[in-house]
Amino acid sequence: MTSKLVRFLMAATFACSATALAQTASDNAAPAGVAPPALTINTGTKIGVINIQGAIEGCNEGRRDFEALAKRLEPKQAELKNMNDELESLQKQLTAQGDKLSADAHDNLVRQIDTKKKTFDRTMQDARDDFQAQQNEIAQKILVKMGPILQKFAQDNGYGMLFDESPQSQWPQGPIVMAGEKFDITKAVIDAYNLQSGVAAPAAASKPAPSHPSSSPASKPATPPKQ
Repeated sequence: MTSKLVRFLMAATFACSATALAQTASDNAAPAGVAPPALTINTGTKIGVINIQGAIEGCNEGRRDFEALAKRLEPKQAELKNMNDELESLQKQLTAQGDKLSADAHDNLVRQIDTKKKTFDRTMQDARDDFQAQQNEIAQKILVKMGPILQKFAQDNGYGMLFDESPQSQWPQGPIVMAGEKFDITKAVIDAYNLQSGVAAPAAASKPAPSHPSSSPASKPATPPKQ
């Protein structure tokens, strides 16, 4: 259970991927708390595809700031792991010794597990909310600066229509049914943004943030048996 929980925390709570950032900027949809830049309609005839989420996460500034955010949240991650380890230990104790404990001792252990589980769940949710707020703040800052660069790139290269292929915008809910790689301008926009921002690429040991957060639910201790 612990290993699954740690993977969940790493991927879902503290990962540098923003599912909320997967909304389209070109049609003025945006993640919660992130205002999209205003883009005018171009007269070009080319159709392009861009992964707005990938561009925000993949540019040097995004990689640097999301990695720094993950680093700041490591103490909270360690705290949650310790809380889970303690909860798991109590659950194992109940499973192994439950039928040997007196009624009072058994009930007391069950109450401890229930109380600690509620505290753990609240702490986990608070950590998610805090991460989302800081994540959106980073994304907002980058998106505001990326909008004009995207606009200019589209104008200079004759694009009259762009589709966002970020994860939450995928077909059938989103605007794209299929698109070849030759239409994808995400890398070109990232390069243009990096050139203008002047932010150096993170150290070679750093890895780009994953495009998709884990969708698997957190593993939680079993519910204590009812008395």
